[in-house]
Amino acid sequence: MGTNEKQKTGGWRANKWIRAAIPALLLHCSIGTVYCWSIFSQEIADYIGHEKGSVEWAFSFAIFFLGMSAAFLGNVVEKDIHKSSLIATICFASGMALTGYFIYYGGQHHGSTLALVGIYVSYGFIMGVGLGTGYLSPVKTLMLWFQDRKGLATGLAVAGFGAAKAIASPIMQSMLDNMGKTGIYKMFWILAGVYFVMMFVGHLLLKKPEGWHEPQGKDAKPSIIQVLKTKPIGNYIGIWLMFYINITCGLALISQEKMIVKCIGLAASVGIISTVSAIFNAGGRLGFSAWADTMKDRNTIYKLIFILSIAFTGLVMATQGIKNGEGNTFLVIIVLALIFVVNAGYGGGFSNVPTLLSDHYGMGSISAIHGITLSAWAFAGLTGNQVATYIVKHTGEWIDHDGTLVNPVGYQNVLYFTIAMYIIALVLCLVLVRPTEKALEAKAAKKAAKSE
Repeated sequence: MGTNEKQKTGGWRANKWIRAAIPALLLHCSIGTVYCWSIFSQEIADYIGHEKGSVEWAFSFAIFFLGMSAAFLGNVVEKDIHKSSLIATICFASGMALTGYFIYYGGQHHGSTLALVGIYVSYGFIMGVGLGTGYLSPVKTLMLWFQDRKGLATGLAVAGFGAAKAIASPIMQSMLDNMGKTGIYKMFWILAGVYFVMMFVGHLLLKKPEGWHEPQGKDAKPSIIQVLKTKPIGNYIGIWLMFYINITCGLALISQEKMIVKCIGLAASVGIISTVSAIFNAGGRLGFSAWADTMKDRNTIYKLIFILSIAFTGLVMATQGIKNGEGNTFLVIIVLALIFVVNAGYGGGFSNVPTLLSDHYGMGSISAIHGITLSAWAFAGLTGNQVATYIVKHTGEWIDHDGTLVNPVGYQNVLYFTIAMYIIALVLCLVLVRPTEKALEAKAAKKAAKSE
């Protein structure tokens, strides 16, 4: 290989990291901090004089508008990633800064409805639009640069989204601890500046490969409906539903994780276990997607996620692990295993959906199709936590556990809901989602080789 050719190859290798992987991590590690909400939600509620339950809706709105903005702005991302990544940067940073302002306003006007609505609009809607466009913007670019390892590439970025909580949580907690009573709104202003810089650098670096040109004019891509109709429509419905179910079940369990850990006698280790579960979440995003690169049919990875989730959920149900776990090492281990497996599967579901869609429908309209599919995240964000909360509130019995009210039977009953949903998802995965052409060709070749 000549010197010039080596330089070109080296430059290409450098470019795919500089132009795709690094900007994707800068964007996703910023917007992924939306999951740090539980760190400061109680502080916000206390500071502005509202119930925590009222304040919690800001997070639900953020996830809802993440999914809906991705669905409606997918075509913008498809046409111009620079415009979409700039929209993401401005919306996310300004939404965070405005959230800080309305927290400050709520502190000055205790119990103000305007402060609460302002937080809903800022954290929920404005940041939500930044989340949706920021989440989508680097995904197609990564798959174009890493065509031989698409799962690894998207898994790396989406792992950044999952790991953001583990990275940012201790920093945020330290800021709250050291900045006094007014730290809550000052923290939002400081972080708004930090994340603006990170995301703006990511926006400047993000670029598609030189050889890729989006079709224009007469050569423009067919509509999303036309693309989806290239396969039986049940195929896409199956993908959307199993994605929705995986998120709903993940949120249902993760939202109760802290109290479940207390029920099994590990109250002192809640922070450590939360960090470990966040690592499993990020690891699942990277590990499951990289593993899927080695498979003929990526849908196999979803089958594995659902089978593992069903197995561990069923084991905890059969042993009544949450109810009887305290003081029993074996039960504590299987409950923790359930939490970690669900976190990993929850993350893996996110990282594999864009590559699964690209395998089925091609790269042409992947940002738009991925965006529409993320609407499942929007609806799951409004149902997962709420269904689990309803079950816990209306079943079981509240007991005092070292000064904290917990409902072990209620948390155990959430598993009846999640296992039923996981079983439905597995059936959809097996029945509706068809094998790709690549998988069918590999199967035919294997059959032919055996017959010889």
